[in-house]
Amino acid sequence: MEMKRSMGLFLMLLIVLASQEAVMPTEARICESKSHRFRGVCMSNSNCASVCHNEGFPGGRCRGVRKRCFCTKAGESSRSDFNLGYRFL
Repeated sequence: MEMKRSMGLFLMLLIVLASQEAVMPTEARICESKSHRFRGVCMSNSNCASVCHNEGFPGGRCRGVRKRCFCTKAGESSRSDFNLGYRFL
């Protein structure tokens, strides 16, 4: 009788501990693609974002030594994204 009770308590404790496992939230990856419509040196992130919005992206920013406009979107990496020319941060 004592063995069944202690085994039952052990199983209940195991279930409680397993259900309390912490799940760490993950951040979405940011995909970048060079803007096809932005011309010239990128000096303003807001101008870049505006051009990228017209290209169908939710945002954009100036990046790099040559100050190019890169359009950004949140996404997950998949093999097809690499074929589209996206860069993940």
